Amino acid sequence: VSGMASNHSTSLQDDHLPHYLQDEDPFASKLSREADLVAGFYLTVIGVLSTFGNGYVLLMSLKRKKKLRPAEIMTVNLAVCDLGISVAGKPFSIISFFSHRWVFGWLGCRWYGWAGFFFGCGSLITMTAVSLDRYLKICHLSYGTWLKRHHAFICLAIIWAYAMFWATVPFAGLGNYAPEPFGTSCTLDWWLAQASVAGQAFILNILFFCLLLPTAVIVFSYVKIIAKVKSSAKEVAHYDTRIQNNHVLEIKLTKVAMLICAGFLIAWIPYAVVSVWSAFGQPNSVPIQVSVVPTLLAKSAAMYNPIIYQVIDCKFSCCRSLQKKSSLKESRLYTISGNREPTAMNETHLEV
Repeated sequence: VSGMASNHSTSLQDDHLPHYLQDEDPFASKLSREADLVAGFYLTVIGVLSTFGNGYVLLMSLKRKKKLRPAEIMTVNLAVCDLGISVAGKPFSIISFFSHRWVFGWLGCRWYGWAGFFFGCGSLITMTAVSLDRYLKICHLSYGTWLKRHHAFICLAIIWAYAMFWATVPFAGLGNYAPEPFGTSCTLDWWLAQASVAGQAFILNILFFCLLLPTAVIVFSYVKIIAKVKSSAKEVAHYDTRIQNNHVLEIKLTKVAMLICAGFLIAWIPYAVVSVWSAFGQPNSVPIQVSVVPTLLAKSAAMYNPIIYQVIDCKFSCCRSLQKKSSLKESRLYTISGNREPTAMNETHLEV
């Protein structure tokens, strides 16, 4: 009986050990070789598209760097974060999926986990700053007017410092980076919450400051913006063309920001839910085959943003070309009628 009791207590202790301490080889793939090949091919496609897409955004932004508005500077920073994830992280996981195991050891695992968390946190905090900028520009014009380029650069410094702090905290002994349950990728050590109160405190702080708080600010900002836009649409229609065009540009930037935030959250929330369940749910209750799907979805987030930029820019360019055509038609009508006053008004249209 005592032997059975000791075996039972030992099994309970093993259940509460992180998975990478239960396995003899935590870096061996727990997926089939075919599944690893599919995942490796999927990440290769995403990595190539993300690298070229974000690289193109940065190149185009570099050509007009002196004309970038504060909100556009933030979207450039977002492209830098997405490119960082693609260049500093994806090659490690792609090689490991094709190799059917993580081949870079604990040092490479911690680097990969740090890079993913650093650039991911930087992306989310950048989107939080963009949402606040949009909120001030649209809902509080008296505050929005003083947001200049140098304020944007100060904000960037704060964003990078914030991301660096939280990504480096695990190296101070308060947390860790560890292999995923399926073995061929690494992440924050969510499983520390199963082992100690200190581990739970670490995970809860990460969740609050790097996910819940930024997400709450984003949701609050865009809910307020939507309400403001609906209430002010009729007012803007009575303003002159210059104010209307400026309003259209602000709405365009807001649409870009909203779509980017939505894409990011849709990609990352399933992964966050699975990670939280791994941290605070029953040990080993998430099947390995299930845990890999949110991970792969989260890794696709860096690919969406360049597509969103292009779609919105194309729609905006079409709208501007239609506006120019209508302005030209108006100018011809005014010229034929010989009415000077409307012609002067149309000159204002053309100058805009």
